[in-house]
Formats: sequence, C-alpha cells, structure tokens
Amino acid sequence: YIGGGTPSILSEAQIKTLAQIIEQNFGPVKNFKESTFEANPESLTEPKLKLLKTLGFNRLSIGMQSLADKELKAIKRAHTKAQFLAAYKTAQKYFDNINIDIIAGLPGQTLAGFKKTLQGALALAPRHVSVYGLQAEEGTPLYDGGFEPDDKLGRQMLELAASYLKKAGYEHYEISNFAKRGAQSLHNINYWQNGQYLGLGAAAASYIKGARAANTEDLQKYIKGGKKDICERLRGKAKVGETILLGLRMLGGLELTPVMQKYFGKDFAELKKQKLIKQNKNNMRLSKEGLFMANIVFRHFVEPF
Repeated sequence: YIGGGTPSILSEAQIKTLAQIIEQNFGPVKNFKESTFEANPESLTEPKLKLLKTLGFNRLSIGMQSLADKELKAIKRAHTKAQFLAAYKTAQKYFDNINIDIIAGLPGQTLAGFKKTLQGALALAPRHVSVYGLQAEEGTPLYDGGFEPDDKLGRQMLELAASYLKKAGYEHYEISNFAKRGAQSLHNINYWQNGQYLGLGAAAASYIKGARAANTEDLQKYIKGGKKDICERLRGKAKVGETILLGLRMLGGLELTPVMQKYFGKDFAELKKQKLIKQNKNNMRLSKEGLFMANIVFRHFVEPF
C-alpha cells in the first residue's frame, strides 16, 4: 500500500525507482495479492497511470472527498470536481479496482448536497467506497478557524450513505468502508484483524511480533538512517482490549474468547445494556446505534490499565 501523503505527486522516474526498490527487497509489485497506490486528481496523469499498470499495481485509491467545488475549496483541496471526473475517467482505462474517498460533514455541506455527491460517486461505479465523517482535529486550519462539525447532520449523512450504498450493491464491511463483492481492501482488513505490517518512510509505523514502532518524522534524520523507536509492546489486558477494539470495527464483529470475557465482561454487559453492541452466541458486533457511537464503545477498551 503506497499511501499516506500523496504518492501521485512523484514523477514517473521516481515511481519507477520506488517500484525497483520494492522489487529488490520484497519481489515484484505484480506478485502482491493487492497493491494499492493512493492518488489525488490534480497529480494523477495518464502516463503515470500507464506506468503504475505496467509495474503491476492492481488497485487505485483516489481522494474525491466531494463533488461540490465550494466544499472542496472550503477544505483547501487542490482539485475541482471537473479534475476529479477527468482523472477518474482516465484511471478506468487502466484499473477496474478503484476506491474513492468521500467526506461527510464538510463546511457548508447540506444533506441535499451530500446526496448529490453520493449519486455522482455511484454513477462512476467504483468497486470500493470509503465514507468518513469530518473531524476538526486540534491544530488543523478548520479547528483553528473555529469550525465545529454538526454531529446530528453528520450522522444523517452517514446513515444516508449506508442506505444508498447498500441499495447499490455495496457490502458495508467496516465502519467507514463499503465494497462490491470480492473488493474488500486486504490491506485494511489486515489492520483490523491485528495483523503484522511493516511501515517504510518518514513517520511510518510498524507492528511486528507484538511490538509497535514508528520512524522519525524528521525526513533528514530518516534519510541518514534513523532507527525505529519501539513505541509500545502491548501485553495482557491492553493487548486483548486492542484486539477487541480493532475487531469491532468490522461489521461482522469478532469471536469472543474466555480471556476477553475475563477482562471485559462488565464492559460487554454495560454496552449491551446501552444497546451499543449485540451478541449472538460467541459473536460480538456493534449494533446499528453502536456504529454511530463507536468512539464511546472503543473507550472501554483503551483506558489505562
């Protein structure tokens, strides 16, 4: 998965070099079960798309966010609706497995406006759609500008998205992700199933043999060979809690084990009482209400132990 930032800003020569380095260390890109390349419309050209296809990439993720220029401008995106549609049309010539990202709750966005974005997105028939509720994080321009998301309106948008996408044949398989049959993201599922992953690049994170590590955010230090710092090695209740938290992100939920019951039995009981989770035999999953209150559910499993 080449992403985090905007890889499509790389030149063709840089993309080719990147693929060569991957091959030298891990084998050809074409040998990966799934190989995703993230892109933004303003930097995605036909020559780059041809090259990515030739190198063996088989999945593309394009940041659409919205199909309303005013909304894109409000969050300072560099592309317009027309640029996105042109880039997507060209991408379809080379890739049939494309994800698009949509954001709900943008400044000035109405329910009717969000519906238009959804309709426009579905008309493109992507195989995968990610829908995220906007959060104004501290330190971002939106937060500093005093923007406060309308939680009620944001929920209406997310409910509308889930309904529309389901009717259009997409499976809602994770809180924010929808896919056509067979198009679920293997990369993302690996995270949610607490699988191992190796992060390469400045600020990249890894999870290997139970240890979490992160590269320095300082690019020059990284280039000089800055080693990964062990951030944490979860054990006992903390590790079990994380497994539950990640597993509950999947709509299919997770299979409960005796150790989960041992550590979090009281939490499960409280959450069931609040109707935020539901249980069928040994399977535990978020309820419909829980999908929209997931952060409240997850707090039960990440408190200091």
